[in-house]
Amino acid sequence: MEVFAFGKTVIIKSRAKGVLAFGGDVIVEGRVEGDVATIGGSIVQKESSMIGGDVIIFGGTYQPESANPLRGAGKETIMYAGYEEELRSLAQNPEKLFSPDLSFSFFAQRVLSMLFWLILALAFNTIAPGAVSRSIARLQLSTLKIFAIGSTAFVLTTITIIASLSVLPNYLSAIFGLMAFALLLLAYVFGRVILQMSLGKTLVKQFVAEKYQSETLAIFLGVFIWTFVLSVPYLWTVALLALFAAGIGLITTALTTTGWQKL
Repeated sequence: MEVFAFGKTVIIKSRAKGVLAFGGDVIVEGRVEGDVATIGGSIVQKESSMIGGDVIIFGGTYQPESANPLRGAGKETIMYAGYEEELRSLAQNPEKLFSPDLSFSFFAQRVLSMLFWLILALAFNTIAPGAVSRSIARLQLSTLKIFAIGSTAFVLTTITIIASLSVLPNYLSAIFGLMAFALLLLAYVFGRVILQMSLGKTLVKQFVAEKYQSETLAIFLGVFIWTFVLSVPYLWTVALLALFAAGIGLITTALTTTGWQKL
């Protein structure tokens, strides 16, 4: 059978079809026909044991006890050893993902995040002011439409990625996954910049005297509020989905210029 485990060490003494562990080690003493993968753990292959598929490790190491471990022909070992303790702790205590510890490093990361997004928003506004202005206009003129289109596209993309992993060959599914990842990354960055600037402009227009209004102040207010919202336990998950939905919606409607006016 396929073996899945969360926060526990898995020991394969006899046979298994495949193994996936979150926050725990995998010790292979018998035979695994397919892949062995772990996130936040290590994989130990005992002498005379057999792994027929790939070995995939994020946050751990591959430790074969034999100089020439028994592996399937042409199979690969993919390993990233960084952040082992952090990934193990997160996998064993997933509630930390929704309610992070309020430590000095937590606040320092938020300050650096504000600085990063402030510089990025200023760069976007300087390099492509027309595209930014048109995107803000589309968002403010039809907010629900943008979010509806983005949410639908996000769900369809997720379903397509999952389906491609089961249907397409490995190399095609990997290429498709990378393309989808690039789209989501672009959508997140662009969506966050536009939402920050749109919120900041609205607040400045409503609450700041005209002689004190400026683009920099609007961007700073938007960055500060969105960074705060994304730091609130549990609420940040909803805000993150909103950023993806807005970004994908804005990118999807970017080619439709009819009916949009610059504010």
